[in-house]
Amino acid sequence: MDNRHDFKLSPAHAAILDRLVELAHAAGPLSAQTDKYFTNTSRIVAAHGDAEVTFAVFMRRRVVAALEPAIRMARALVPKVKIRRLVAEGEVVPSERKLMEITGSMKDLSEVETLMLQKIGFPCVAANNAYEMCRAIPDAGFMDMHARHASGAEMNILASYGAAVGSAMAKRSNPKVKGFIGSSQDLTAPFFGAEKGMGTMPHALVGYTRGDVLEALKLFAQTLPEAKALYALVDYTGEEIRDSLRCARWFYEEAKLHRLGHVFGVRLDTHGGRFAEGLDYEKSVDTVGQWLDVSGEYNIVEQVLGGRAFQLDPSNILVDKVRRILFGKGVSVAAIIHTRLALDRAGFKEAQIVGSSGFDPQKCQIMGAAKAPLDLVGTGSFLPATFSETYATADIIAYDGEQRVKVGREFLFD
Repeated sequence: MDNRHDFKLSPAHAAILDRLVELAHAAGPLSAQTDKYFTNTSRIVAAHGDAEVTFAVFMRRRVVAALEPAIRMARALVPKVKIRRLVAEGEVVPSERKLMEITGSMKDLSEVETLMLQKIGFPCVAANNAYEMCRAIPDAGFMDMHARHASGAEMNILASYGAAVGSAMAKRSNPKVKGFIGSSQDLTAPFFGAEKGMGTMPHALVGYTRGDVLEALKLFAQTLPEAKALYALVDYTGEEIRDSLRCARWFYEEAKLHRLGHVFGVRLDTHGGRFAEGLDYEKSVDTVGQWLDVSGEYNIVEQVLGGRAFQLDPSNILVDKVRRILFGKGVSVAAIIHTRLALDRAGFKEAQIVGSSGFDPQKCQIMGAAKAPLDLVGTGSFLPATFSETYATADIIAYDGEQRVKVGREFLFD
């Protein structure tokens, strides 16, 4: 196990993960939550003679190990269990590589298997995605905004823990990486070194002020004076540039809040059905081309994507996705550059830009390669894109010390 990659669990992290066990107990008895065939197995083994078994756990895709939730669950439900970790927390693990072995009473462990597996795949895939995203845009901080896409507290904890592990490992791989700096929830904020959640404003608040984002910003500053960062959500009326400049002028020239230590920024969350104010497709190509000092739409794509990947995509499947992120509607690279240039020309070079809306690993890769001038990314798109990719598998590989496994899983003996 390579301890250089080991993610250190803080007391604050441990306290949140312990809530997973509390939630499991609150949901009812173990026999009500596990798969019935495991309860049947436990009863049969108890009646005919227990055995000491060893489970091998693995996943069918590459992940970043975030195993602590499953380990804590197993130990809480079966205190005498023996766990042998084969990878460090935060280690990048290839597909079908054994993650850990769990040894103990077959009678006791049979019913635990379901609950344990539920806590493995989701945080491991989230960790892998967060790791790739943070490395792709090292200069930007990330804010965990996944909560409204989750199913409740248990999923929130698993997802945020994965993001924290992936972020920490990205920072360890490159000291320039800022990584995740906060969460939209108080519940999960300690995973990112914060006491409380952070946030800008929702579209609902701008709607409350009849679509006037400046009025919403003023209400925010007045009602929440403790908030050191004020971010205006500028896409509500489709006037991203005008509203960015209006809000910046008030912050810096009228209220002069920067003198009190406050930070100002604008959040771009433009709907994917339209271009940001002042852009169309052709203007977007020109904007990105001038930013990168490259002429021609496909020359820009080739530079961002890389020559080899560009040549290996003759049907333009990947190229078209890259073009949409660079030049398309919504929060594109062009929209971010366009806003940055407008703020700079008006003298607001200190104003930050927050990007949100679909910042998954692929979009982050393109944003980073195109040098999009982002200060912060608000994202929940480190969540697994396909739920089936989170499925972890456990197979018994030894009964009372004798190796035995179903045909096809012999690789687990290694």
